Amino acid sequence: MQNKEVYDELVAKFEAKYGAKPEVVAYAPGRIEVLGNHTDYNEGYVFSAAIDKGTFFAASKSAGTDCELTAADLMETAAFDLSSVKPAKEMTWQNYVTGTFNWLFDGEPAKAGKGWKGMFLGNIPLGAGLSSSAALEMCTALALCKLYGIEKDKTTLAKIGQKAEHTFAGCPCGLLDQASSMYGKEGSLVKSDFRFNTFENVDMGEGVAFMMVKSNAKHALVDGAYASRRQACEDAAKFFAGVLRGKKVTHLRDVTMAEWVLYRGGLAETTAKRAVHPIGEDERVLQGAELLSKGDLAGFGALMYDSHESSRNWFENSCDELDTIVDAAKAIPEVYGARLSGGGFGGSCCLLVDPSAAGKIAAAITKEYKAKYGDEPVCSLIKPSEGAHLV
Repeated sequence: MQNKEVYDELVAKFEAKYGAKPEVVAYAPGRIEVLGNHTDYNEGYVFSAAIDKGTFFAASKSAGTDCELTAADLMETAAFDLSSVKPAKEMTWQNYVTGTFNWLFDGEPAKAGKGWKGMFLGNIPLGAGLSSSAALEMCTALALCKLYGIEKDKTTLAKIGQKAEHTFAGCPCGLLDQASSMYGKEGSLVKSDFRFNTFENVDMGEGVAFMMVKSNAKHALVDGAYASRRQACEDAAKFFAGVLRGKKVTHLRDVTMAEWVLYRGGLAETTAKRAVHPIGEDERVLQGAELLSKGDLAGFGALMYDSHESSRNWFENSCDELDTIVDAAKAIPEVYGARLSGGGFGGSCCLLVDPSAAGKIAAAITKEYKAKYGDEPVCSLIKPSEGAHLV
């Protein structure tokens, strides 16, 4: 079992608190974004992977309609009744769980009839852009489905977690995080198509892993910067719908790089720069799938570097710290590719690496980063791993 020490600690704490082992335990991993940046809301493609760190959720039914939820790392407990499941303003970590529970019962949790006692514990580093919140939602969903005899497919559960995040946690996320956690497979990437919400596994091959390098860059103006870039993509899609009259264009997914080159002069310069990033990312994901089918890791890594250059120069969602990490990675032969991961403007970089050289890679990048900024990034080796499941 992966992360068995976390599982053992959780079950022991559950038994100590409630006097019996849990009736059900589920596990869900965090995720990394590998290729396909800001493409989800443009109905495009993304490569991601479930990681080898995650969260366990343990639960048993209670005798009445009362519910208790404990964060096992803090040993803080939130209590509520089936009749009063709503977003919490204190101990807000509970919202990922209560929101998921709420939407498993279509917003009428009282229909569950009986309450539950739940406890969760994980080992996903917080603030590294590895989606600990989605992992918590997905293990909650699987455990409570088992506890209450609910049958739902993986995509439906991912959408329930997303809805919990929107309505209870107040975060307008896409579906990438939850879907990656659900559809992960050992040694494979998850290729997502956000027009049709379909997800498939693509084998990574042997002798390769990822390294997440967490910068200490403070996210600056992320909300406004994110919104402005999304708006630019929508404006560009409307423009292309007008000039490409022979085809239906609803999102930038429908526009090719050749069409952008041909018609970019009709767009405001900044809008044109923003639009080319997701257009290029979609093409890189599709090209990357072909390269992986041939076992061409060097070619796939080159697409990751290309992706970062697009973020740096066109979408402008990188920052000096992330650029320093990627530039340092380029000088290390055992790094095949590197790029920022997630929304950008800070956070982490994702590197495709030879895991046997992990120590050398981390030392070289840390040296470059420390020389420039005086502090050290956090380097974590990550292997694509199994998705969410009942334990």
